[in-house]
Amino acid sequence: MKNVPDFLSAALPWICIGLLLAIFFAQSAAKKKNAEKKDTFSSEGIALGMCFGTAIGTSLGNTGIGLTLGMLAGFAVGSMIEKNDNSGDNP
Repeated sequence: MKNVPDFLSAALPWICIGLLLAIFFAQSAAKKKNAEKKDTFSSEGIALGMCFGTAIGTSLGNTGIGLTLGMLAGFAVGSMIEKNDNSGDNP
């Protein structure tokens, strides 16, 4: 039974990265398929998620899992928020 937590702590970051890439490529394919392109805050969400995930993971004892889970959560939240097109409205 001791090997299961060791396996999960080693495999979970790779699983999260795989999920992140699958969602990212599916979202890119959907953007190419549709005529209108919607810009989202996905890259900003990934960056903030990595920062918060590293901080939380370090405090809990496993930085790698915190980093990948934070990246995945940040991407999920950031991709749901659309950017407004305010080109030239405010100087």
